[in-house]
Amino acid sequence: MLKWALIFLVVSIVSGFLGFSGVSAATAGIAKILFFLFLVVFLIFLVLALMAGQAIM
Repeated sequence: MLKWALIFLVVSIVSGFLGFSGVSAATAGIAKILFFLFLVVFLIFLVLALMAGQAIM
């Protein structure tokens, strides 16, 4: 998911540089959504891993 967010970020920067502001804004929005979704999933898995580690001890 982070990989796709970075790909959309690069596409956004390139399209913004070339003057396609509509495409740039859309891909930046998609990249932002994917990045925050990645953060949420990462935090959920981090909490689950910490809980599993405490259950083993």
